[in-house]
Amino acid sequence: MQISRLRIGSRGSKLALVQAEEVKARLVSALGMAAQQIEIVAIVTTGDRIKDRSLSEIGGKGLFTKEIEEALLRRTIDLAVHSMKDLPAVLPKGLVIGGLLTREDPRDAFLSPIAKSIDALPRGARLGSSSVRRTAQLRRRRPDLAFSDFRGNVDTRLRKLKAGEVDATLLACAGLNRLGLKHEITAAIAVEDMLPALGQGAIGIEIRSEEGPLSEAIALINDEVTAQAIACERGFLAELDGSCKTPIAGYAKVSGGRLYFKGETLTRDGREAFSASREGLPGEAWALGQDAGLELKRRGGHLVL
Repeated sequence: MQISRLRIGSRGSKLALVQAEEVKARLVSALGMAAQQIEIVAIVTTGDRIKDRSLSEIGGKGLFTKEIEEALLRRTIDLAVHSMKDLPAVLPKGLVIGGLLTREDPRDAFLSPIAKSIDALPRGARLGSSSVRRTAQLRRRRPDLAFSDFRGNVDTRLRKLKAGEVDATLLACAGLNRLGLKHEITAAIAVEDMLPALGQGAIGIEIRSEEGPLSEAIALINDEVTAQAIACERGFLAELDGSCKTPIAGYAKVSGGRLYFKGETLTRDGREAFSASREGLPGEAWALGQDAGLELKRRGGHLVL
């Protein structure tokens, strides 16, 4: 397989670049390329530019991917690296997910200088989050808390937390682990207690659908178990047509040759929640997620969607 040069498109945040570097290292190893043959191209997205409004106000999923995908279609980059939780269920025509790296810790991380867990927060404590999913889940669990929008990259949020702007916040364990900030986590929240964002912890590699040799190269670093789990979660997302404006959560795992999935969707105030579980063969991943989504549309779509 002869590939002489590759350009990887990525957001310019510290975490996004760490993820892009991980993909680069895997490709260098798998293809026997020199590191200088693979360039990482940082691209500013709409979500990066607009920082004075909540994500749910300025659009749905795609805020952190649109400009990168446009560069891919224009052929100014050869592949794109994304956090899978940022990707809309439907990709632009001509683009596909060529592979996924092994999933990192999918759990949410609770961070607070005043409490060891969500339940230990005092009444009226200030919790900051820019995620409608996390906010809805927490409103349902702790309606007595004071919620505020809390945007910024990981370093910015940690700085705001330490400055006392809020009493607690939630971030993804995966991002903190990749940045070497595991020590900042007060407690990791079990998926049984709080379902994560669909795709959380997974890094996806997006390519043009006609790329034969590149598809073969990406397949060398693809983790099939992760791909099956994410296919189920994205089937669920696609059926619900979820966006950053809709509180949707879910997690799939493959164990003992079986795939297990649980998903939920909530009203934004957290008062109503609907969940569904599925079990089946990993090869049926997308259909299992889609079927769970259909159930929730029938049961609560009129309230949630």
